[in-house]
Amino acid sequence: MDVLRRNTDYALRMMVHLAARSGGEPVSTRHLAKAEGISYPLACKLMQMLNKAKLVKSFMGPAGGFGLAREPEQINLLDMIAAIQGPLALNRCLVDISACQRAKGCPVSKKLQNLQQHINEYLADVTLAELVSGDD
Repeated sequence: MDVLRRNTDYALRMMVHLAARSGGEPVSTRHLAKAEGISYPLACKLMQMLNKAKLVKSFMGPAGGFGLAREPEQINLLDMIAAIQGPLALNRCLVDISACQRAKGCPVSKKLQNLQQHINEYLADVTLAELVSGDD
């Protein structure tokens, strides 16, 4: 099972591409699709999702395309992942604890909640700027 879905990976790569060109001209979806090896229709769908999440902004016109909605230092992995696949959860009970009949007193739930918290904190700490620069 993949924790990050393929579409999320594609979206992350397009965001890195945009961030690498940050401050420049808008980048067309067609260019992003070709540069990242993604089908054009899928790239369009992913860019719409990122736009809806206010991570990118669209520019209309013949030289239009997409650019980042915020500085790369202000966009983190957790936000980008959530924009495409929703909240990242190790287990269904961590998405909605009230839906689990065994949550109270479950020996596994507490440990998974701790791990989930660490994962979320880590992903919230990794910025798009770090991905572009290749910092560890």
